[in-house]
Amino acid sequence: MSSTLDKLSSAEAINLEDKYGAHNYHPLPVVLSKGEGVYMWDAEGKKYYDFLSAYSAINQGHCHPKIVGALKDQAEKLTLTSRAFYNDVLGQFERFATSFFDFDKILPMNSGAEAVETAIKLCRKYAYEKRGISENDAKIIVCDGNFHGRTTTIISFSNDEDARKNYGPYTPGFIRVPYNDLEALKKALEEENVVGFLVEPIQGEAGVFVPDDHYIEDAAKLCQAKNVLFMADEVQTGIARTGKLLAVCKGCDCPTPRCESRAGFKPDILVLGKALSGGAYPVSAVLANDEIMMVIKPGQHGSTFGGNPIAARVGMAALEVVEEEKLAESAEYLGQIFRAEMQKLVDESDLVKLVRGRGLLNAIVINDTEDSSTAWDICIALKENGLLAKPTHGNIIRFAPPLVMTEEELMDCTRIISETIRNFQQ
Repeated sequence: MSSTLDKLSSAEAINLEDKYGAHNYHPLPVVLSKGEGVYMWDAEGKKYYDFLSAYSAINQGHCHPKIVGALKDQAEKLTLTSRAFYNDVLGQFERFATSFFDFDKILPMNSGAEAVETAIKLCRKYAYEKRGISENDAKIIVCDGNFHGRTTTIISFSNDEDARKNYGPYTPGFIRVPYNDLEALKKALEEENVVGFLVEPIQGEAGVFVPDDHYIEDAAKLCQAKNVLFMADEVQTGIARTGKLLAVCKGCDCPTPRCESRAGFKPDILVLGKALSGGAYPVSAVLANDEIMMVIKPGQHGSTFGGNPIAARVGMAALEVVEEEKLAESAEYLGQIFRAEMQKLVDESDLVKLVRGRGLLNAIVINDTEDSSTAWDICIALKENGLLAKPTHGNIIRFAPPLVMTEEELMDCTRIISETIRNFQQ
């Protein structure tokens, strides 16, 4: 076997995955071999705008030199110790990240789903040990249309049948309510033994479903009144994607992404991932204050790779890039331009009926049924024209470019999208 990778054509690469890999994804038919900033190149050298950012993991752009430099530098020194020993990087990352997000403690993990599982465990343990809830009786409220990952526990409270079907028996202890429905939440909070509310500030996988302006803030207040932990899953919406460092910060007027005065609240438990590493390495985390986090004692939760030296170095570099390059402000400014340009398309086209989003997390709704192939076919046409995006929920196309995009590049992209859709109608 060769110690170096073969140079493959796109067709050869696709055939290899089809033959040797599990068929648990349905990728767009493009084989990518290089990325830089807002661009990617396929195996034949064709250049594309990236308008998915690996589901918001690449907020800082592909292969950002500061992040890659931190990874390479640490990889040549020390990669992994496990948590059996201390290392000289983790504590520095923990100090940096807790200051950055204004929490007492951080618990680093690897994937977003692991971080969500950690938050669920933390919420339950706090309820049993601090609130006096009887063990195994805790209930956590979640929302219809949620996407928090694909572990057995998480799919137990999903209503996505593709992710859920034939994976039972399912984990009990969850109450599902409609998203963006405060009355339904208020009613669920009256049930016995409710200990937490897990919610995405914007539902990304559900088609960039943006709730009413005060939904998140009011939901947090309802939880606080009932001594129920408010858990914000910002794996996709966090790290400047929506125009603030966190999507729950949207009500404040601070000029910098490091929010000190949020919209009157902050989550009891904050879940982060994806862009916490700028896409260079799997890094996720759960943040909470001491009263909550300190219920976990040695041996009660962990991960061999969680908080490893490379992850810690990469995480610090990724957050520094967000602040130094003012990516939250850029996302806010460019997002307004993007939605305005897409609204022009809505106004003149029968094919696009709605644009929605916040910052640079946006979507257009195609005027067709969810089971149609129209959105997929449009994404194929966009690919041919040099822009990569992906449908979600059948008739919705999500647009989430790297936050390092310039206004000139954004306008070129809106041109590609508009021309592609106009030509698609012909």
